[in-house]
Amino acid sequence: MVFPNDWEGFSPAIMGRVMDYLWHEHRIPILLSTAFILTFLRFYLRLNDAQSEQQKLVALPRALNKDEKKTTTTTTEKLDKVVVKKVSGSEGSSGDDEKKEGVKKKSAGPRRIKGDASKRVKKEGVEARKIQVLVFFSCLTGSTEKIVKQFAGAFEEALTKAKGEQTTFLPLQVLDLSEVDYDEYFISPPKTEGEEKVDYFYLILLPSFNIDSINDTFLEHLQETHHDFRIDTSPLAPILGYSVFGFGDREGWPTEEEGYCFQAKEVDKWMAKLSGRKRAYPLGMGDWKRDGKERLAEWKSGLVDVLGQIEQNGGLGEGVPGSGDPIESDDEELDDDGEVYDEGAEQNGKSKSSGDLGDLEDLGQIMAASGNTGKKSSGPIAVDFTIEGKPKRKAAVPAVIKEMVPKGSPTYNSLTKQGYAIVGSHSGVKICRWTKSALRGRGSCYKYSFYGINSHQCMETTPSLSCSNKCVFCWRHGTNPVGTNWRWVVDPPDLIFNGVKENHYKKIKMMRGVPGVRAERFAEAMRIRHCALSLVGEPIFYPHINEFLGMLHKERISSFLVCNAQHPDQLAALQHVTQLYVSIDASNKESLRRIDRPLHRDFWERFNRCLDILRERRFQQRTVFRLTLVKDFNLEDEVEGYADLVQKGLPCFVEIKGVTYCGTSTSSSAGLTMQNVPFYNEVCDFVVALEKALKKRGLNYGIAAEHAHSCCILLASDRFHKEGKWHTRIDYERFFKLLEERGPDGEFTPEEYMGPETPEWATWGRGGFDPRDQRVDRKGRPVEVS
Repeated sequence: MVFPNDWEGFSPAIMGRVMDYLWHEHRIPILLSTAFILTFLRFYLRLNDAQSEQQKLVALPRALNKDEKKTTTTTTEKLDKVVVKKVSGSEGSSGDDEKKEGVKKKSAGPRRIKGDASKRVKKEGVEARKIQVLVFFSCLTGSTEKIVKQFAGAFEEALTKAKGEQTTFLPLQVLDLSEVDYDEYFISPPKTEGEEKVDYFYLILLPSFNIDSINDTFLEHLQETHHDFRIDTSPLAPILGYSVFGFGDREGWPTEEEGYCFQAKEVDKWMAKLSGRKRAYPLGMGDWKRDGKERLAEWKSGLVDVLGQIEQNGGLGEGVPGSGDPIESDDEELDDDGEVYDEGAEQNGKSKSSGDLGDLEDLGQIMAASGNTGKKSSGPIAVDFTIEGKPKRKAAVPAVIKEMVPKGSPTYNSLTKQGYAIVGSHSGVKICRWTKSALRGRGSCYKYSFYGINSHQCMETTPSLSCSNKCVFCWRHGTNPVGTNWRWVVDPPDLIFNGVKENHYKKIKMMRGVPGVRAERFAEAMRIRHCALSLVGEPIFYPHINEFLGMLHKERISSFLVCNAQHPDQLAALQHVTQLYVSIDASNKESLRRIDRPLHRDFWERFNRCLDILRERRFQQRTVFRLTLVKDFNLEDEVEGYADLVQKGLPCFVEIKGVTYCGTSTSSSAGLTMQNVPFYNEVCDFVVALEKALKKRGLNYGIAAEHAHSCCILLASDRFHKEGKWHTRIDYERFFKLLEERGPDGEFTPEEYMGPETPEWATWGRGGFDPRDQRVDRKGRPVEVS
């Protein structure tokens, strides 16, 4: 095909023919060239994108800068020029560039290393970082709390003197391990309100006890957190650091091997695992009777230096290799998976250090040792390389099962001082104030108004002093043990049954010399007719609770059992009781966490499972929801939530009671004061609102009775409303007869032992005070009942 030399006058048709010819003759080179150009362009753009944050597309400005002279400098020198140009912000002369290049040139001599720690330059306008030091402690008698508070004051004063301009140390917070929510502090650092960022530093001071105490619960929580697959390996890694100080007694435990500060060492070990080895200062230990003050002062001084370093460098630094390793606290007897190393596995040869590795000489020794047996080897020698060369662990010491409340322990002394009689190692009995009041004819408790129980014939006891909650309104002064599972010695039920009766009668006999005690009621009180299993702790927690109930019922003692809705398996296995209570202290998960402070992590799931069990057994057990109202905790705006829970569990009765303030420092530290106790009219308003919310849901509940003196009101299901009258009382003789006929697991309904109608003076609007008795004020003066 001939192409004319002059392209002018070419028609579009001719041009199309030319393009068609070029495409058919040269399409393969065109496609390959196009693909190569596009690939190169894509690679070039991606390369420039990766370097854009650091060099701001250095190559592209260089290619487009037509004024720049081509020189024979190396690529490194060209790059330096461009960087200097960008810093200067202008096209300086070549002489200025050379001066700036001179500043960038490195010295030809050896590099100089400065020994002092580099200080971070504070930028203007940048807010100083905030560090919150949290001081945790545990105690039984109060002496440790006093020491810790003195330490906190001195430590805060030392920090104030040592702090720099870049850091603000917030006021120290001293927290009792028996009061705090472990999930809030030891699964992740506390959440700060708003956008303000706060860094946390943990200090833990605790004595070691050879009896059951809050330390055991705390250690169990740390261990469970470490082994919980749902939680990160080091959930406390965001904290700045931690340190532990232990108080010990060298008279009882002279050496560490014999148990000196053993619980502090365990806490240090588990904190190292949970924090990602952020041990800021070594474990401190001291005997307060000897060198405790000096050791604590040294520990405090070291911590001030550490926080000063954090203030300068922003962290603890890398430290020595292995620093903070949890094995430094104590050479664990067991690995994480529970494997025990046999001490006799290596009879011959010297033990190796922890850093040695098995080598050829080791294999030779193993072969020589195997040859001394006199038997020929039938196969290759089995060598466990996972443990060979590692230090041999000591044989595991069998765990000693402790008593829950051993005689003479601080817990035992505290409870007995409060009026408890400890039976065995985990049970207790105490005279209720209403029992004393009824003996003197000054009124009975709400259980008489609602259910017909004589208070002077009622025994208040528990087969388990331990509980799974740490309720803010607990009026047992927070001295009883806590735990999520039974880990103590188990006393037989007959020992408990005989012990609580004996001690109850002893306490009744002590009332015979009290002025005003009525002779006929004192005689009646020597025959127990009712047992309230609600004294303290969690009665259903006792492994032999059904056997204990059987002994009560055999002697025709009725049973009112109260549980905290945290043990659904035990609740499902429970046999017949006269009346079954479940404490419903909040209407939602967050409120329940604030009020009950449960130890179980799945407390809300357990709570709902218990409500499901009550719904299933509502025609087998006489069930009651007990609502304890605490102002500013669960009284305001929770009526609808409570109504939903009643709809879920469908109990026979709902008791609504205002909280009773025990007036102790323990309650104050838990955030409870007298201001949290609602007035009776506030409780009445709540009950009226709850009744309306239930009727709105189609649930037939009504206000059946009240006891104003106890600040308590009863809502009842219409199952107990017959012929226009409420029948909230119980026919106890009928109950025992049904129990004998059909057995503890027999099928009979609450309606079958429903008692006579509720007396008129106990119904809603009548006050509920027994007209047989005389109401008095605090000084014993008669009060007219309106």
